[in-house]
Amino acid sequence: HYHRSKKGGGEWEFFDLPEQWDIHYKDLTFHLKPFSFKHTGLFPEQATNWDWFGDKIRNAGRPVKVLNLFAYTGGATLAAAAAGASVTHVDASKEREIRRGNHYDAIIMDPPSYGRGPKGEIWKIEDCIHDLIKLCTKILSDDPLFFLINSYTTGLAPAVLTYMLSTELKKFDGRVDSQEIGLPVSSNGLVLPCGASGRWEAK
Repeated sequence: HYHRSKKGGGEWEFFDLPEQWDIHYKDLTFHLKPFSFKHTGLFPEQATNWDWFGDKIRNAGRPVKVLNLFAYTGGATLAAAAAGASVTHVDASKEREIRRGNHYDAIIMDPPSYGRGPKGEIWKIEDCIHDLIKLCTKILSDDPLFFLINSYTTGLAPAVLTYMLSTELKKFDGRVDSQEIGLPVSSNGLVLPCGASGRWEAK
């Protein structure tokens, strides 16, 4: 059980939960422990995306460089590296990272809905995401493989993600498919909605 603090963050009240444990997904192993901000840092609804881009990396027939923005604890980084990609892991947008002149065959971004930068500047995904996508297209290689955006914000529905990706990546030969993502519920066969993913992929 998690007790939220009025000052931010909170703490867990444990029953029989171990302090640390391992979770395995296919060839990946994650070492987990609870954080003070209500989750473990692993988001299992992203497994469908790990499978999707993992297949693309393994079948590319060439070295693949991936930029993972807002990479956080790195589930996507591990999945891409396990598939054979060279991954640059950045735990924020950090435009200076984007402006260094490197080029990438694929970009993964999992931006927060809201946050503050190192100088107190406010990040709101609805206001900032389109410009960030546009900026990221400048560092894609001439033959990009995929571009993935995750959203946990109600205002960024799959149709909105599709529009932004289709607009900003129109110079590349590809297609866009955006869907809700969720977790299957074994007791009733339904899916618990968790957010949305926008996927651009080369044809």
